[in-house]
Amino acid sequence: MDATPVTLYGKRVRLEPMRREHLPGLTAAGAYEELWKWTRDFAHTPESMSAYVEQALADAAAGRAIPFVTVDRASGKVIGSTRFANIDAQNRHVEIGWTWITPSFQRTHVNTEAKYLMLCHAFEKWGCARVELKTDVLNEKSRKAMLRMGAKEEGTLRKHVLAYNNRWRDTIYYSVLDTEWPGVKGFLLHSLDRER
Repeated sequence: MDATPVTLYGKRVRLEPMRREHLPGLTAAGAYEELWKWTRDFAHTPESMSAYVEQALADAAAGRAIPFVTVDRASGKVIGSTRFANIDAQNRHVEIGWTWITPSFQRTHVNTEAKYLMLCHAFEKWGCARVELKTDVLNEKSRKAMLRMGAKEEGTLRKHVLAYNNRWRDTIYYSVLDTEWPGVKGFLLHSLDRER
């Protein structure tokens, strides 16, 4: 598993390695408080987004993560972010998370294509045995999306992390295994065809 930053190209979405130069675009895309409701972060201001980017870049420099900005290819506009995290080369697994999309691009092809690109990279380039996903147990929309694409629910870690508002978050885990990837890939490709 080579954790060197890489750009992932879809037909309508491009995932670029996060750089400080992306800060204005990320700030504009993330300026909606509702985006951060279920997260540990609250990066809806220029200052908080700058701290968010600096932490992501520090994790990248330490080899723990590959943070991306999500770009709409048609407009070239930054519309969100996602990342590979908790990279574990020895055990061939990685987490996909820290995903958020500006409201005007939610419930479109964006999340489906971004997940497709990242899962392809994880299973077909890195040879992962397992990809993890997680969310706040209260985030029903995210939970349904993970199950719909074929991820398997594994369990809940209670009082797992303290959210930005000092609420204890229970975190629910999902995973896709290499043996399940062909079915998940087929579902995502079919979904992308429907969303065109």
